[in-house]
Amino acid sequence: MKTEASTLLHTYAVSPTALLLPYPKSCNMVYGSRISTSSKMHKVVCQSAAGRGGETTNKTTSSSNRVDEYNTAMKRLMRNPYEYHHDLGMNYTLISENLIVGSQPQKAEDIDHLKEEENVAYILNLQQDKDIEYWGIYLPAVVNRCQRNGIRHMRRPAKDFDGNSLRVGLPKAVSSLEWAISEGKGRVYVHCTAGLGRAPAVAIAYMFWFCDMDLNTAYNLLTSKRPCGPNKRAVQGATYDLVKDNPWEEPFEILSKNAFEDIADWERKKVQDCVRSLRGT
Repeated sequence: MKTEASTLLHTYAVSPTALLLPYPKSCNMVYGSRISTSSKMHKVVCQSAAGRGGETTNKTTSSSNRVDEYNTAMKRLMRNPYEYHHDLGMNYTLISENLIVGSQPQKAEDIDHLKEEENVAYILNLQQDKDIEYWGIYLPAVVNRCQRNGIRHMRRPAKDFDGNSLRVGLPKAVSSLEWAISEGKGRVYVHCTAGLGRAPAVAIAYMFWFCDMDLNTAYNLLTSKRPCGPNKRAVQGATYDLVKDNPWEEPFEILSKNAFEDIADWERKKVQDCVRSLRGT
């Protein structure tokens, strides 16, 4: 019989995405948030069940096991030092004035926080249904609270730990992100589960394609603010898919590791036109 951990390992495919790196020790604590010199990584801390009585012990232990299993799977599949600390609640980083990258909202009150404290007007959720179910998030409550707060909730699911799924899904996800930013009604909150794999990859692709940056500049800018390990190769592959014209061109897989880290102006214009054409699809 498969254990939950082995099932998780079987479910998620291999790809260099990332979970949450512990906060740097140099950060300062301000009103439940940790603020560094380069950026803000906020925490909305969920109240711990510890100390409420013996009836919560099994539930707490189960939650702890779930986190351990997820991090074990992540480290085995991705071979990196990142971890996701679900018990610390939602966390996020302001990347630019109109873009926030973070982890999954865990309860309806998280939506209130994003609206009241960060002027979020759009949420772009990259999780699959099974991700949400795994963590026991009740999505209808989150979506309903978004509606009450006037927040547009959007979904562009991509498979966790899967570079090919991310590569295929990036154009539509960036299309939603670019549209929301262009509307200018408030900040856009982009999240996956931990906010350190799929979500930052979408943000990086947006900056590369629409903010006149090369890929490495966009990648380094985001990861300097939010330590993480998004799949840069998936962004390169998605860029290649949007730029190429002829099916007989060299397959992306045989190109050098530096291929499509930058593109010409005409190629960027083509990428932008293709991505914008996906609005509403």
